[in-house]
Amino acid sequence: MSIRIGIDVGGSTTKIVGFNKGELLSPLIVKSSDPVASVYGAFGKFIADNGIKLSDVERIMVTGVGAAYITSDIYGIETISVSEFQSGAEGGLYLTECDKAIIVSLGTGTSLVYAERNGVSEYLGGTGVGGGTLMGLSKKMLGLNDISHIVEVAKSGNLENIDLRIKDISKKEIGPTLSADITASNFGKMSDTATTEDIALGIINMIFETAAMLAMFAAREKGCSDIILIGQLSDFPQAKVLFENFEKTFPVKFIIPENASHATAIGAALIKTEE
Repeated sequence: MSIRIGIDVGGSTTKIVGFNKGELLSPLIVKSSDPVASVYGAFGKFIADNGIKLSDVERIMVTGVGAAYITSDIYGIETISVSEFQSGAEGGLYLTECDKAIIVSLGTGTSLVYAERNGVSEYLGGTGVGGGTLMGLSKKMLGLNDISHIVEVAKSGNLENIDLRIKDISKKEIGPTLSADITASNFGKMSDTATTEDIALGIINMIFETAAMLAMFAAREKGCSDIILIGQLSDFPQAKVLFENFEKTFPVKFIIPENASHATAIGAALIKTEE
């Protein structure tokens, strides 16, 4: 076998995938605050779970904020550091049928890349609003610091007790296309009776709406309508509904592909390098 492995070393998790003759092997994710330990731990578990020998691995591609800590070959296997933004672009397009799109990486923060199938990619910027925001606000406002618990709590939340909508401040829709259900102010209608569930959903919604608006501005600038969501937050059960609400008002399509949380690791493995 000649297997190429991609590893995305994030701030709190490490994602790893592999390709064997073009076939994607089962992705894996591990939690760790130490990038070096998480890379070696993820790699060891990945090859064990997939029955891979070290001699089967052709090359390891590492990316993400923690990739800089990997300064030597892993277990003697050629290890190359590649751009996180290029990896996200490659992975996002690989997981979809889009020829060009805005790739939105929903991680600790949020980054945006414009990508084309022919290999063109351009980093467009980003925002500090992301998973780190969710963890910080949830800890301070709700006393919750486990992301899976926060997401579960938010499932029964009600945004009517949190966000101010256009319909709350205007008796008629503003303009011919702007829905009265669009948010006028996140947390602008914070009710005294708002529950923990409501607040948790409000935080998630604020993060998603911030990313959605930036992505739509970028899509308009680049003349495309497809927006691909990748990263761990894209796996939240609330994501599909909240992003679909934007499609009802704006001429864009939000796509959350299978294995979206591993898209950057997938892209890293796919990046072509000089032999």
